[in-house]
Amino acid sequence: MSRVQLHKFIDLAKPIRTPEQRHAELSRRGFLTAAAGLAALTSMSKDAFARNFGPDAPPVRYPDPDVVVLDKRFKAKLGNTPIMRLYTGTLWAEGPAWNGVGRYLVWSDIPNDENLRWLEEDGHVSRRFRYPAGNSNGNTFDFEGRQIACQHGTRKVVRYEHNGKVTVLADKYDGKELNAPNDVVVHPNDGSIWFTDPGYGSLVEYEGNRLPESANSASPIQKEAIYRIDAQTGEITKVADEPYKPNGLCFSPDYTKLYVADTGMTHYPEAKSQIWVYDVDGTKLKNPRTFASMEWDGKTGLADGIRCDEEGNIWSSAGWVGDGYDGVHIFAPDGTRIGQIRLPEICSNVCFGGSKRNRLFMTASQSLYAVYVETRGAHIT
Repeated sequence: MSRVQLHKFIDLAKPIRTPEQRHAELSRRGFLTAAAGLAALTSMSKDAFARNFGPDAPPVRYPDPDVVVLDKRFKAKLGNTPIMRLYTGTLWAEGPAWNGVGRYLVWSDIPNDENLRWLEEDGHVSRRFRYPAGNSNGNTFDFEGRQIACQHGTRKVVRYEHNGKVTVLADKYDGKELNAPNDVVVHPNDGSIWFTDPGYGSLVEYEGNRLPESANSASPIQKEAIYRIDAQTGEITKVADEPYKPNGLCFSPDYTKLYVADTGMTHYPEAKSQIWVYDVDGTKLKNPRTFASMEWDGKTGLADGIRCDEEGNIWSSAGWVGDGYDGVHIFAPDGTRIGQIRLPEICSNVCFGGSKRNRLFMTASQSLYAVYVETRGAHIT
């Protein structure tokens, strides 16, 4: 029996009703239909309501609902500023770094082997600010305004000099090549350069050059580690290797602590998704411990790039879970999650910039986002 025949059979089997009864039945059916529709909508995936950042999207109503206060200690949310998408078109955006003198942001598109530049003066984006860029990932600027980049493709840390030349700062440790440096920061007291080497750029062709050794190993050359480059001698020292795959890193405002994101669970089943914190003891690190877990609301994502604000809060990119989790998670100095910025894409990295260093820039998969906040970055980039 067809569906139409079935409905006719059911209607014929029903007793004859008065006009008043039929009107009541139709009203009840209308209510139930509307209720069922609403239930279906509310049960849909949150992804169906992912925010539209396209050119035809309506303006957001203040306060921006995707900047979320989870704890009263999160005081950086402004009531009348929106999350804005400044650019889209990358394959995997990474490594944002702010140049205060030039008033521009540099970031990486790793698969496209280029650095892009966003200009504060008019919002212009320069494609291929650097090309080729060695499949660079993390970037920063030293205290002389020179760009420092971690290159996946060449497995080096390099510096772009004022005269246009490129200086290799690190490519080996203990006589062996590095895995693939990932992110980098500079210490102001001695100019030392601290970087992580998890090796993602050596595992796939998409983000670098896959090494033969990587076929059966998550760490093709070296044990994943955190390194320090002495600014005077150029000596490279391993300062820690507790994280399974050390990724983003940043100093506390007073440079007494170093925070390191661990993304080791991508390749090591026993690894935890967390952010580590170390005490900085001169040229060494000590007392490794968990600062914050990326497990939240029954879900586990990954922290990647991280930055610290002037109050000591840690702003961490977050992703690989989905709508409602991906974006930026903000942690108080004691490790409590106090705020969140929800994005419709996986967020890879963050940095503070703008003329007052009070604008958070977020590289997220195919796009660059920004939002003004009522705090400033603790450091120059």
